[in-house]
Amino acid sequence: MDLKLYDTLTREKRVFVPLDPSNVRMYVCGPTVYDFAHIGNARPVIVFDVLFRLLRHLYGAAHVTYVRNITDVDDKINARAAEEYPDLPLNEAIRKVTEKTDKQFHDDVAALGCLPPTVEPRATEHIAEMKALIERLIASGNAYVADSNVLFSVRSMPDYGKLAKRSLDEMIAGARVEVAPYKRDPMDFILWKPSKPGEPAWPSPAGIAAPGRPGWHIECSAMSWKYLGETFDIHGGGIDLVFPHHEDEIAQSRCAFHTPLMANFWMHNGFLQVEGEKMAKSLGNFVTIHELLATDKFGAMRWDRAVLRLAMIKTHYRQPIDWTVRALEESKAIIHSWADAIQPHIVEPYDRSLSVPNLLIEALCDDLNTPLALAEMHKMAHAARDGDETSARLLAGAADFFGLHRSAWDSKLDQHIFDSAFNSRVDDLIAARNQFRKARNFAESDRIRDELAKLGVVLHDNKDGTTWEIAR
Repeated sequence: MDLKLYDTLTREKRVFVPLDPSNVRMYVCGPTVYDFAHIGNARPVIVFDVLFRLLRHLYGAAHVTYVRNITDVDDKINARAAEEYPDLPLNEAIRKVTEKTDKQFHDDVAALGCLPPTVEPRATEHIAEMKALIERLIASGNAYVADSNVLFSVRSMPDYGKLAKRSLDEMIAGARVEVAPYKRDPMDFILWKPSKPGEPAWPSPAGIAAPGRPGWHIECSAMSWKYLGETFDIHGGGIDLVFPHHEDEIAQSRCAFHTPLMANFWMHNGFLQVEGEKMAKSLGNFVTIHELLATDKFGAMRWDRAVLRLAMIKTHYRQPIDWTVRALEESKAIIHSWADAIQPHIVEPYDRSLSVPNLLIEALCDDLNTPLALAEMHKMAHAARDGDETSARLLAGAADFFGLHRSAWDSKLDQHIFDSAFNSRVDDLIAARNQFRKARNFAESDRIRDELAKLGVVLHDNKDGTTWEIAR
């Protein structure tokens, strides 16, 4: 079946034809490791993990190369290092911050069911490739040295702005930042800049500028070139990276190698907001993956990893997503219903005999149409609850393909959902508590409330009665 993907560059959905079917190549912009990754950072990781799984299914795992970089040299890292380790030399403090944060990121995304990429290069280990690209751009007249910096000359690329669909004049008119006096043009961007005292520094390209470090944009051009070549199949990331990051990547790579394209397809996932608002620390709605996965005093996760992953893929990747408690509760209910459908048939997680349903693959081949794929899974669950073992096995295979951690669906906490004896006990205790409250025997009422709390049950008293839920 044909795989069709939406290309941001051409603004159309096209049939994907790999440049080399024996080596399908994808690059996705990774994290800057200075703090815990927030749930917005998780979206591209999960989106392109689904695509990685699909490409491996279609072309074979050995024939797909997925590169996701780590940015470990950045002003934010420097600032965090100075803040956390003020008594250490800055270089040593930076190493401590990046090592700690890198591990946090990998722990979090692994918990979300994401496969490791084929290659995960770190920026600081590819300075030589960045310098080589910069030297090419200087030699071709696409870059220049000014005030110890090296800058890309945007006017030297006639179709700059093609990805963002904005002309250079429009971009200049919309810019609200102060223009450095050494720039020939307001839109020129940094390829290399001098380091401040104590910051990481390397000899400049060709020794023609001050010792320093590369700009952000050149990192991805260098690392994608190193592992995927001058032109490759897919470049992905969040929609916020279209301009300037991806636009500048295109300019650098195309001008350095004199190629018409950097990537054959450009794919971008939509924005994420929290409870209807843009996520921001100032609004108090900044949510990290680590916080969502944190365990309570009963050892249960605040939100199960499968719930978080399902909540992310329920929305088509190109659409904006509103991250809400209600959406998480809905995803939790879906996981429970699927587990209930599979459980009687005792289908072991990751059973090698399980197949991935063709209907699931057909849906994903339509520009990663995860809502349609999940709708097919709901149909399988309905048939499985009616006793169809084949549908139960297909549902299990689909859940495993999506990385939904089916091995954890029968955890002690979640079994309460299916345990009628447990539910009856809770209902009986609540009924007794209500009688004591009615009789104004608050000592006994509080005793029962505490007994329920020990079982991990949270009570909600309201004008219509008492409801309960398992503590998160």
